[in-house]
Amino acid sequence: MTPIKQITLTLLAFLFVAVSLHAADRDAELRSAEKAYADGNYPAAAEQYEALIKNYGDAAEVYYNLGNAYYKLGRIAPAILNYERALVMNPGDGDTRFNLEMARQRTADRIEPADGFFGRAYRSVQHLLSVDGWAAVGLICFVAFAGCLVLFFFSKWMRLRKTGFYLGLLLLFITVMANVFAWGERQDLIVRDAAIVFTPTVTIKSSPDRSGTDLFILHEGTKVTIKNTLGEWREIRLGDGKEGWIPRKDLERI
Repeated sequence: MTPIKQITLTLLAFLFVAVSLHAADRDAELRSAEKAYADGNYPAAAEQYEALIKNYGDAAEVYYNLGNAYYKLGRIAPAILNYERALVMNPGDGDTRFNLEMARQRTADRIEPADGFFGRAYRSVQHLLSVDGWAAVGLICFVAFAGCLVLFFFSKWMRLRKTGFYLGLLLLFITVMANVFAWGERQDLIVRDAAIVFTPTVTIKSSPDRSGTDLFILHEGTKVTIKNTLGEWREIRLGDGKEGWIPRKDLERI
């Protein structure tokens, strides 16, 4: 074996050991956090889940568990924030979405979406799967669509040709929509313009300064969309279309 190969194999061995130890450390810390939660020690569980995210990066499971710990502590804004972060990474998780709705029931503000039933239905379907999930659906349907084209153009039986035609149209529609949904989920991952109000009560202003006109009041746990940034102020929009300015310190980005 040449020296170069020996060095390469040694480096690969060290890398494998390092990755294994890193994963083992994470698993041990995760089990410790889960035990603290199971024992009812929610402050310790929340602290350990926060450390897991800081040390090992984002993970939907950890955000979900962290949201649960904060919910048990009665800290609704951090609970909602972490449930939302978990859903960004795993939008189809029913448990996270259910717990998020439970947490929202404990907030003071009731914001009715301006886009109505169809807008909510569209978003609900989009959030059923992640980017990778929708991409897989699109790819499978496109391959099936190609098979239907072959059936339509080359089958000798009229019934099979009709089946290939109409089924192909359906599969083409699903392919297009799957790609649209995948793009939407990817935008949610990239843009990250949503935020949660973290101050118990904050007055929304008409302009980015304290002397601006008072428009309305928001309470902690309310979700907003950040439209613009000016110094220490953020222009926000609510789901019902209301807009205004809020100090940056009163928000936490999802």
